[in-house]
Amino acid sequence: MLLAIDIGNTNITLGAFEDSSLEFTARLATDNRKTADQYAVEIKSLLSLYSLEPSEIEDCIIASVVPAVGKSIAGAVSKLCHIVPLMLGPGVKTGLNIKIDNPAQLGADLVAGAVGALDTYTMPCVIIDMGTASTISVLDANGTFLGGVIAAGVRLTLKALAENTAQLSSIPIEAPSSVIGANTTECMQSGLVYGTAAMLDGLLQRIEKELGTTPTVVATGGLSREIINHCDSNIIYNENLLLDGLCVIYQKNN
Repeated sequence: MLLAIDIGNTNITLGAFEDSSLEFTARLATDNRKTADQYAVEIKSLLSLYSLEPSEIEDCIIASVVPAVGKSIAGAVSKLCHIVPLMLGPGVKTGLNIKIDNPAQLGADLVAGAVGALDTYTMPCVIIDMGTASTISVLDANGTFLGGVIAAGVRLTLKALAENTAQLSSIPIEAPSSVIGANTTECMQSGLVYGTAAMLDGLLQRIEKELGTTPTVVATGGLSREIINHCDSNIIYNENLLLDGLCVIYQKNN
């Protein structure tokens, strides 16, 4: 069984694959203060929750945008399962042609998402990943990674509002009944949800114009489902796109 791990700034997502079939997914909070031993205990507990023994994990692939946590998780998996995880980075075969100014700067999460989309969807394709940051990746008709967009994520925007204004507090991230809010909470929710949806629609229109054709658009990550429900664009939701991409990359290297 293959353990695929995507380490983001806020969450760590784990998925176990039997061949190419995703058997389960689970999440941990990203915490760069935790040691490899602490993460090993948490991963062992998760495996136990799904009736798996560490010895059943035959290999592991990790994508991380938090280097310190990536090192701790790799150490945890090594101790727990007695294997050396494959870390997604330079030198790992992905099958992805990257045409940005410095391909080495492309985040492992964006690589995994692009490979997952390339393996699943018709090109050209636009991938929206809504986590701590909201990212948009663009693949052309040949599946070449052209570049994209990075904006502050919804939770990051809410945190900035709550921390830098005297009378605005943290609120549930959900759509109010009307764009025109009748109270402070609804006004903030409208800006967060409808504002982000409108931003995505506007960017997708501009991307389509630059591509000269209508791309497949797929969204993944944290709050994507809540936001894309309020977009006018046709967007496919794929919760496990990055894990699927990691599985494909692992297969290419084995």
